[in-house]
Amino acid sequence: MDIKKKIKTLPSSPGVYLMKDKSGEIIYIGKAASLRKRVSSYFDGKRRQAPKKAPGAFCKTDVLVSSIADIDYFTTPSEEEALLLEAALIREKKPRYNVLLKDDKRYPLLKLTLNEEFPRLIIARRAKDDGAIYFGPYTNAKLLRKALGIMRKMFPLRTCKVIHKSACLNYHIKQCAGPCVDKKCRGLYKQVTGDLILFLSGKKKKLISKLTQRMNAASKSCDFEAAARLRDQLKALTSAVKERKQARIEAFDISNISGKEAVGSMVSFYNGKPDKSNYRKYRIKTVSGVDDYGMIKEVITRRYKKLVSENLPLPDLIVIDGGIGHVSAAAAVLDALGLNRINILGIAKKEERIFSRAGEERIGEEFRRLIQHARDEAHRFAQSYHHVLRRKKVIGE
Repeated sequence: MDIKKKIKTLPSSPGVYLMKDKSGEIIYIGKAASLRKRVSSYFDGKRRQAPKKAPGAFCKTDVLVSSIADIDYFTTPSEEEALLLEAALIREKKPRYNVLLKDDKRYPLLKLTLNEEFPRLIIARRAKDDGAIYFGPYTNAKLLRKALGIMRKMFPLRTCKVIHKSACLNYHIKQCAGPCVDKKCRGLYKQVTGDLILFLSGKKKKLISKLTQRMNAASKSCDFEAAARLRDQLKALTSAVKERKQARIEAFDISNISGKEAVGSMVSFYNGKPDKSNYRKYRIKTVSGVDDYGMIKEVITRRYKKLVSENLPLPDLIVIDGGIGHVSAAAAVLDALGLNRINILGIAKKEERIFSRAGEERIGEEFRRLIQHARDEAHRFAQSYHHVLRRKKVIGE
């Protein structure tokens, strides 16, 4: 697709954009309050003014724009989340046009003080060889302070410079684990520190998997307070991960009448648009009678066994027309195939409630509309195939 046409399809929501050259290499990563507005500004036809001492010269942005062959992006729930994602992606991908930020003292860093017995997360202006871990740089100090406030609620590390003998306010409002007054929580504090490192490194899916395992273990051991705390943390994290723009979504539905002429459908969405060349339909072969969960398992198994055996690309998100039971059925198949890293969302009819492996989810309105569109398209495609089979049966009789 032509770059300027692609820009017109970008959402106006916050997010991170990745600019690529002809070889597909990521050459620049940036964040935006509005993806469409920010990316459009690179191509508005107005050359940035070069310094007077170099008349006729182009600035770095001109050179960057001339190298852009494609643009990818992720949407995020907020600009603060975009800021954190931008830094994590720059740290991982190291695009050549972002390299200049690394040693620029104008941009703040996040410092995790691992050189202290109970680490703190604070803002720093420069990295030192002091045993701490540094993340960043971040391009907006004001947003970084807001993001830090959000992270302190999700990862309750201490903020005080001096370890006190009595509990502070943050401990009482559950924004600090309180290792200075509660020796029992010192193991938990170390765990929270490790979780924060995963979060700031952009490894949110790995973190979600770890938290899910801990939540299940806490439930089995009847530690309901810990299970509830982990559940709340999971909901906050899964919302942040799933709000990003999913490059490839595959949505499934089952259609039958009392188990007869049962069929399954799979529709594919790429960058928020239907990709009809990758639609698939399935005639149910191994399940008889009314068994939606069994049918979902069959279709999911057939689809992803094929992709794995042929080494074909996997989706970023799977959408199921159904509730938590349908999600659990699909998740069981994916886990058996070693594909538990793929996100799954179910959308129940009537109430339009959204479910993930962790339970009911709250997601942004724009993302909800995309999920509903994919679900409705899968339903339409399944119904269409089911009606074709019914007509063939009637004609045959």
